[in-house]
Amino acid sequence: MFLGEYQRSLDNKGRIFIPTKFRENLSKGIAIISKGYDEKCLFLYSIENWEELVKRITSLPVSKINQEFSRWFFKSAHEEVIDGQGRIKIDKSLIEYANLNKDIVMVGVSTRAEIWSAEIWENYSKSAEEKFSGNNKIFENLGF
Repeated sequence: MFLGEYQRSLDNKGRIFIPTKFRENLSKGIAIISKGYDEKCLFLYSIENWEELVKRITSLPVSKINQEFSRWFFKSAHEEVIDGQGRIKIDKSLIEYANLNKDIVMVGVSTRAEIWSAEIWENYSKSAEEKFSGNNKIFENLGF
């Protein structure tokens, strides 16, 4: 499971250090990185979680919108191997899509990790804090 928030730096070759806790979830030393479908972040999946997502997407009913989404999402995906120093390369097209510069944030979101521009993450995080901090309704809906 991917959990937590980590500050990272993108080097001049487009590589970032994957947090040790995240690497433990990447059992084969391989990650799939794709566009996120919200807020211009990137999604990072283990092979196992990626395969589960592929099954879910490909089992959607055949429709124009589902086909368009599949093309948009899968064309952005890149399989990357973690190097001996714990780094992974991010494709240039994904760096541009997510507006990544030197300062980035990696966030664990259960079955995936997300990669954000630090600036975009800060704005998003502040908004989420205001929306959810002290909001008991969310937990009540979960039965707590």
